[in-house]
Amino acid sequence: MRQGTSQARTKLRAAAFHALLILCAGMASVCAGQVVLDGFPTETVAMTPEIVEAGRQLYTERCSFCHGVAGAGDGSVADYLDPRPRDLTSGIYKFRTTGTGELPMDEDIFRVITRGVPGTAMPSWTEVLTEDERWQLVHYIKTFCEDFEYLTEEDYVEMRITVGAELASTAETVAKGEELYRNMKCWECHGDRGRGDGPASGTHTDDWGYPIWPFNLTQGWQYRGGSTAKDIYIRFTTGISGTPMPSYADNLSDEERWQLAHYIRTLIAEEAAPGSSVVLRSKSLKGDLPTDPSDPRWETAEPTEIALSGQVITRPRWQNPAIESINVRSLYNEDDIAFLLEWDDRREDRVHQVGDELSADDVEDTYVRLGSSRPQEAMRDAVALQFPVKMPEGPVKPHFYRGAPGKSVNLWMWAADRSGDAERDTSVEEMNATGYVDPPVPQPKESQQTHGAATWSEGKWQAVISRTLTTEDSAKDIQFVPGLFIPIAFNAWEGSNGERGLKMSMSSWYSLLLETSTPVSVYLYSLVGILLACGFELWLVRRLRKAGPA
Repeated sequence: MRQGTSQARTKLRAAAFHALLILCAGMASVCAGQVVLDGFPTETVAMTPEIVEAGRQLYTERCSFCHGVAGAGDGSVADYLDPRPRDLTSGIYKFRTTGTGELPMDEDIFRVITRGVPGTAMPSWTEVLTEDERWQLVHYIKTFCEDFEYLTEEDYVEMRITVGAELASTAETVAKGEELYRNMKCWECHGDRGRGDGPASGTHTDDWGYPIWPFNLTQGWQYRGGSTAKDIYIRFTTGISGTPMPSYADNLSDEERWQLAHYIRTLIAEEAAPGSSVVLRSKSLKGDLPTDPSDPRWETAEPTEIALSGQVITRPRWQNPAIESINVRSLYNEDDIAFLLEWDDRREDRVHQVGDELSADDVEDTYVRLGSSRPQEAMRDAVALQFPVKMPEGPVKPHFYRGAPGKSVNLWMWAADRSGDAERDTSVEEMNATGYVDPPVPQPKESQQTHGAATWSEGKWQAVISRTLTTEDSAKDIQFVPGLFIPIAFNAWEGSNGERGLKMSMSSWYSLLLETSTPVSVYLYSLVGILLACGFELWLVRRLRKAGPA
């Protein structure tokens, strides 16, 4: 739900082949699907045998790993990517300025290569390839599908959609767009609030038989065809080939498509980009701390958007995480500290029928091979806060991935399947870890002092986790001291994405600061200092005046 995240997100890389895989998964920027885009050439480069040959060499070097040598979307890393790379032989292109079912314009292919496709393994090549090189790729890619050979100039003119003058966005326009959103049953897939949690969510496949989720319309930075009203209008006009998203050119008038586009724009959340702040500030509060996520007192705490990335430190490396950021607020009083964590999740997963940890022996490859379907086991949603047990001396911290021998970390893990468990006092469990080689070790029941509860509604989890500021077991528990910068990190799991154990989203270290109020004496001392300085200056001026010129 957060804008600009693709620029702020922290990317973890492995070496050699693994680095290529993760680089592709994380470099995506905003993709275009417009008829006219500022900064893009309006004229295509004519195809010649020399250009096609140059494109072939570039494709072999840059693109074949994902799309395959023959362009069939079966490259060496294709089985590890979700969504899979495009099958270029089929002629099915999602982001076009041509009618539904038509081949794309040359400019459409050029724009995708230039801008990339957010949320996929398709990166932006604008900083890697020159404009001429991108045109070379366009013409070579077209050779994979023989249908391009039969197109004439007249065909291209007829295929291109017509975009009239943009309808102004007004309260009336947006209201009519919302009515269309209901009447056209967009909510059945995308949900009432647009978070991709509609009743049909999770039931779709693409034209190749692979599972596909409805798009989360609140995440503006992830719009794969662009997030302007014009971009969205074009998607409604052309549809997204290969997916269940149809064209509405025959169902809605031009004016209605503009109205719906302006309403969709209002669903995009306007919040801080993940990673824009590295300090989570916990605000001091008098009285009891809130335990309900809807408590209005949470609004007094400054939110921090935490960027998450897939766990790629050790096998099984997880290159397709579902949760990319968590919005966090914190409050504390004289005795306790509490955190409110909010994140998008299309499905509420409260059942867990598999082990807590996934052993490295459970997968054949270093990265998880996705295949054609998701795991069938029931897996839970979960989130964890992580702190060093001992405050680091100097800049050296424990490793952000569950610490290291001699530098243990304290984990507070909330799990959806623990809610309502009669044998548990809370859905949060305190654990300790000294590295990722062994699973975290739960603390004895008598040492468990964290409390938590969570609610899921309309594609969003809200969890409150709290604990006392200090405990008697400083060898296992973090001790919170106001005024200190305390390292804090986050882990998250989405069960419907097949995540458990080491297959998770994770952050690097952020800093938690329990804010302290400035004593009144500080202001008094400052005022006294200013008065003394002014008085001394006045005395000095008068003395110089009495002494006269030297």
